[in-house]
Amino acid sequence: MGKRGRACVVVLGDLGRSPRMQYHALSLARQASFQVDIVAYGGSIPHEAVLNHPSIHIHTMAQPRFIQLLPKILYPVTLLLKAFIQFTTLLWFLFVKVPAPDIFLVQNPPSVPTLVAVKWASSWRRAAFVVDWHNFGYTLLALSLGRNNVLVSLYRWFENHYGKMATGSLCVTKAMQHELDQNWGVRAKVLYDQPPEFFRPALLEERHELFCRVKKDLCHPIGVYDIISRELENQGLNETLFTMKTNADIFLKQNRPALVVSSTSWTPDENFGILLEAAVMYDRRVAARSKSSDTAEISEEQDLYPNLLFIITGKGPEKEMYEEKIKRLNLKHVAFRTMWLAAEDYPLLLGSADLGVCLHTSSSGLDLPMKVVDMFGCGLPVCSVSYSCIQELVKDGRNGLLFSSSSELADQLLILFKGFPGNCDALMTLKAGAMETGSSGRWASEWEDCAKPLITQVVSQNAD
Repeated sequence: MGKRGRACVVVLGDLGRSPRMQYHALSLARQASFQVDIVAYGGSIPHEAVLNHPSIHIHTMAQPRFIQLLPKILYPVTLLLKAFIQFTTLLWFLFVKVPAPDIFLVQNPPSVPTLVAVKWASSWRRAAFVVDWHNFGYTLLALSLGRNNVLVSLYRWFENHYGKMATGSLCVTKAMQHELDQNWGVRAKVLYDQPPEFFRPALLEERHELFCRVKKDLCHPIGVYDIISRELENQGLNETLFTMKTNADIFLKQNRPALVVSSTSWTPDENFGILLEAAVMYDRRVAARSKSSDTAEISEEQDLYPNLLFIITGKGPEKEMYEEKIKRLNLKHVAFRTMWLAAEDYPLLLGSADLGVCLHTSSSGLDLPMKVVDMFGCGLPVCSVSYSCIQELVKDGRNGLLFSSSSELADQLLILFKGFPGNCDALMTLKAGAMETGSSGRWASEWEDCAKPLITQVVSQNAD
């Protein structure tokens, strides 16, 4: 497949935080037998499967960090300067440093200057040019500048103009496929995100070892002394919050807190405040039950609802602001921890959790959160913010629940965790649905059916 046997994957972002493009690289190497060059920024460590594959070669660009020091009043100038530096850097890598490929596969967004640089490079090096549409770049820019800003209009023109020049296109939803076809003149093939093989339910031994590894992160919260801190103080050597090891046997503790996981980029398009408000409501309702004047009722009701531990993973600009808010909550039955996990530990965390929460609201309303795909791969049911096309992924009442407000999410937490861990039928029903969704499709088979035929076609046409 291909006259040169090479592919170049282009990511104008942190490769370690671009899982879909990592999976593309693995599939190009494993399933299409390409030598794969990845051009991307560094930062987070990619998955070891990418790092260790002999046919994958990572070329790391330097970030223009000095631009962040410029005053905010110069934001439009900063955007243009940043785009120019990125453009010249990309041209150097794509024209000179990387061996000539059969195909360039580029992540969009960002669109400027990526699409322009890759189009020029593909023409110069006589390679096919495929765009993988994750979202629309102009809608992301509009979050900070507003839809009517002239720079947003200019950005949309570039995105449209150069996007139409691609030899082939992939996209992440049927809704996006329709939008591209009807309003952009782009014929795209839907390649749904699917979990790779390393997203799966964690074994008991894996859970125990994971919670032993992250014990320090759980012990040292962000400036608060809470229910989890108190529990950790009284633990033995062979004990974690969730598991106990006796001799060679490991078992889940009956009095463990329920573990809820959310992954966020800490950006304005994910309103983390919804989760904080829901946590406060859950805490107050459980606390109110414990103060009931009927003593017989207290004992029964208290046992119905567990303490909750929210582990929030990810990096981003609003993280510190929300950590300060968490410090002031003073919750009795809920605790929060924020952390950044190694690429190999993140699937284990999802595979060990009881529930996932997704706060993603698409800037375009046309993309789907990959974090939910990963959760389903681990058999983890999800509570997700509702928006236009989310039901292409989350089937309300089958593998997850959809919410539109913090009070709805609080209600869902109470419904799902009533009787935890042994008698929570609603949660178990969703878990069965998530397991079914996660096992129904995997990235390798989806890529083989949807992406490989397109790539074979455009490479063959370009070689003629």
